[in-house]
Parts: sequence; C-alpha cells; structure tokens
Amino acid sequence: MKFYNRVNELKILKQAEEYSRKNSYMTFITGRRRIGKTRLIKEAFKSRKLIYFFVAKKNEKLLCEEYSDIIENTLNKKIIGKLTGFKEVFEYVMHLGENEQINVVIDAFQEFQNINPSVYSDMQNIWDEYKEKSKVNLILSGSIYTMMSKIFEDAKEPLYGRADRKIVLEPFTVETIKEIYKDNTNYFNPFDFLVFYSVTGGVAKYIELLCNHKSFTKNDLLDFVFSEGSYFLSEGKDVLIDEFGKDYHTYFSILSLIAGSKTSRNEIEGTLEKSVGGFLEKLEKDCRIIKRQLPIFSKPKSKNVKYTINDNFLNFWFMFIYKNLSALEIKNYEYVKNYTDKNFDVFSGRNLEKYFKEKLAIQGKYSIIGSYWDKKGENEIDIVAVNESEKRALIAEVKLNKEKINLQILKKKSEKIIGNLKGCKIEYKGFSIEDM
Repeated sequence: MKFYNRVNELKILKQAEEYSRKNSYMTFITGRRRIGKTRLIKEAFKSRKLIYFFVAKKNEKLLCEEYSDIIENTLNKKIIGKLTGFKEVFEYVMHLGENEQINVVIDAFQEFQNINPSVYSDMQNIWDEYKEKSKVNLILSGSIYTMMSKIFEDAKEPLYGRADRKIVLEPFTVETIKEIYKDNTNYFNPFDFLVFYSVTGGVAKYIELLCNHKSFTKNDLLDFVFSEGSYFLSEGKDVLIDEFGKDYHTYFSILSLIAGSKTSRNEIEGTLEKSVGGFLEKLEKDCRIIKRQLPIFSKPKSKNVKYTINDNFLNFWFMFIYKNLSALEIKNYEYVKNYTDKNFDVFSGRNLEKYFKEKLAIQGKYSIIGSYWDKKGENEIDIVAVNESEKRALIAEVKLNKEKINLQILKKKSEKIIGNLKGCKIEYKGFSIEDM
C-alpha cells in the first residue's frame, strides 16, 4: 500500500534532521501498535542513510553483534574490536557523530526495560557528554504508551527532559481513510465504507491487511476476520497485554463491559462486584484507551459520566471477539460471524456518530463538539457543536437510516440545553450514511 498523509509528522522529522546538523537532536515517537510508526520513519529517511536498530527480545550481547553489523553496512566503516553492550554501541555512534551528521533510529525502545534497564542511565550520561559536540539525529520509537511516557516524562527517570520533540502518532483521519478506501475500490458504497471505518478505525496495519485481501464489503470483511489463522483474532490481546501485565484480566473485563454498553462506573462495579476507580483512571490517563465523557455544558465534577473506548478496532474486538472466545476456541467461526452480523448495526451506529464528530472537528468551524444526555441517561442528543466566537451552534441527530431522523423530536429534546446557547443561531440537522 502506498504511503498516505502524515504531512505534519514528516515535517517534524525533516526539521529534526536539519537541527541535528548543528548539534545532536532527540525525538521520541509513540502510538499504539500497528499505527505506522516504523513506516513513517522509513518514509521520512527513504533517500538518506539511516542506522536502524530494532530492540528485539533477546540477549544484549546478541543485539549488539547485530547492531555492529548494521553500523558497518550502513556507514561502510569497519569497527575495530567488539561492542558487547549497548552502552558501547551508543557511545560509538555518538562519537562518529562528531565528524558527520548521522540519522539513528531505535525502534521498540521500551524493550530495554526488560533487557537491561541501566541502558537508560548510560544513554543519559553519554547524551549529555556528546550532545553539543556531535551531530546525531536520534529517533526513539515505542508502542507501549505508558512505558514511553514514563521514560521521557517522569522526572525520576534518567532520560527525563532529554527529548527535544515528541510525536504521538494517531490513527488516520476520516478523510484519509476515505481516500484510501476510494483508491483501492474505485467506487464508494457508504454502508461498506462505514464497516471498513468501524473495524479499522484508521489503524494503518488493519487498513493495509484489508486492502491487500480486497475485503471491502461487510460480508468479505467478516469472512476475512473470522477465519482460520486470522491476524485479527488475537490482536486485541497482542496489543494490550504488555500495557496491563498480570492484571490484564480485570482490564479486559472492564473494556468488555464498556464495549457492551455498560458505560458508567456504577454499572461496571455492579457487574464485577469490585471497585474499579484505579483501573478506569489508568485506562483513561495512562493508556489513553478509554475516554471519560460528560454531557456538553456539564460542570467538570459532574458524576453523570460515561466511558467509551477510543479505538474502533479494540471496541470491535471486545464486543465481538473477546465475548465469543469459547466459540473461537473450537473454531466455530460461522457462529461468531453470524453473531457479529446480527449485532453490527448497534456497533456501526455508534461509529457513525463518532465519524461525524471527527469530520466536524477537521473542518475547524467549532470550538466545542460533544453530546448530551440527562441524569437518567435519556433524552440523548448525538451531536452538539458550538462556535463560541461567531455565536453559532449545530444540534444534530445521527441515524443509519435517513428516514428515521425526526428534527421535530430533536428540537423538543434540545429544549433542556437551549439556555446554554443564548444568542446563538442554531441549526438543526440530521446525518446518515448518505452524508459520509
């Protein structure tokens, strides 16, 4: 699949290379697995020499033998002696940077925590010694958000304050997903596109897999996902297991409940019969997997909170795959496919609302975009968007079927929030898949 978008990220990496021609410059990149970090880096340096180290889960000495070969082959320089520890490898590279500008990437950087945690202290000392006198463009990439954030943003950690720039790589925007879909199908069916968007959520690897397999309709996509050897069946666990460690069962249970529409803390605790405040906080603030949502115009300390899973694919995985692990264990793929097909409208309906919120945000016309529901969780309004400076507001209902949109009912439900929109010109609108 060709490379799409990432214009701002490529610009940042190009600037980092320019800055490193004066003195060494450090950038760290994070983002969930499969989002395209490695592809971004290789695209940014496709026409330049790049020392690329991947931190595989193996012995440090073996890693350094591999890294020594990479240095020799990339720079056409013979290393005298052996570099047996990463401290020696890193100092050697920084020393080379005294005489020439070098681009260096360390991918899966967080894995040093399991191989040799002292690497971070060693790097700090070497970086501080060589930064001003060498010209190394150092890019450190990692997928485990909690660990990468701790390494560079926890004041107790040795590399705290050393990074000059941070990139958090997000999924593709709805417009980019649409562009990719059209490029690969030569047609645009709104319903099939909604399925494609709902499952991939803009994650580059999932999009690439579906495009390569030409799975662009709902039936083809579900056939591919629920099949022998499918990449997707274990993906939720593969993506999250390192984030949660030994407590992953509790986190998975919480995420499964949220995906299944138990979105309040009371509902979750009532089902699990245990306090989950700490788990929810980690999922929201540390891992950025869930989002805490309040009705628009609510006070920040309101208890009328709902939790949603940010990631479309993880939402899909917990709603349909994790829920049916027993059937998948005995390879009853047809059962799970039929279950998914039967319940897919509920899932895709939520994602249609999310799609239009993202689309409105990209337009840049509004300062606030949210939803509304009352204390009973009723009288829901799908989208409320406000342009505070121009005193304009959009109140919208989102339905899969355009015929089910009723603007008169929407206006009636909106009476409870009109007081927060005094002086605003209000537009009432309905969105359906035909507007995608």
